[in-house]
Amino acid sequence: MGLDIPRLGLMVVLGQPKTAAEYIQATSRVGRDRNRPRLVVTLLNLHRARDRSHYERFATFHQTFYRSVEVTSVTPFSPRALDRGLAGALVALTRLGHVPLTPARGAGEILAERGRIDFVLDCLAERARNHAEMSPPEAESLGRRVRELAADLLDDWSRIADDYRNKGVQLQYGTEFANRFKSQEWPGRRLPEVFYDPRALDITEAKRASLHAKCVVVDGRRAFVSSANFTEAAHIARRLSNHFDALVEAGLLKRIPGL
Repeated sequence: MGLDIPRLGLMVVLGQPKTAAEYIQATSRVGRDRNRPRLVVTLLNLHRARDRSHYERFATFHQTFYRSVEVTSVTPFSPRALDRGLAGALVALTRLGHVPLTPARGAGEILAERGRIDFVLDCLAERARNHAEMSPPEAESLGRRVRELAADLLDDWSRIADDYRNKGVQLQYGTEFANRFKSQEWPGRRLPEVFYDPRALDITEAKRASLHAKCVVVDGRRAFVSSANFTEAAHIARRLSNHFDALVEAGLLKRIPGL
């Protein structure tokens, strides 16, 4: 993830970064304004074997450097990973998977819907049990621990909602980013609609889909795809728009209400 600064037209890279991903992300920040000149200068050290290797195959590396992007290593369901990521995953699954809690002001509905969202606990526990090859006792132990942690988080959510209700305040999801995005960052008058693939929430692994795409179809002429590409090619924009509309009509993508 990087920052797009249109005025940034010159960058000097002193030495080859340790990872190809870092090199690509850093240098791709330059030259976003097509009406201004842009230049990236790479200075390599002859006495460093890695720098020298990149220099000797400089053209080939830059023509194919996406092949060199390193795989990110993680340890799923480790204590630290659960501390950092479980709450966000739980809220996202609950909000997307249970309509009463989906709207921006629906966070307080946890008090009325708590007994109907155990599917989230089942989903997280099942994912923990099957994320890697383990012995049955290990898998059951991990699934039980994840389920208990997730249940504790739902109980905390309920207690917070109850405290807010007793104070006469309605609990809602964070709005600071959304408000800033609407008022300061989004350039158009029509706000974007947010869709998701409901198959991504399926508790059955064989049916579960993984949707990873960052695409905003602006109109039939221009399309913004991912965080780095912008095209005015009308045929690409039309194809994206038509394909996206087809996914929505087929029910494969559903709009998140209230956003």
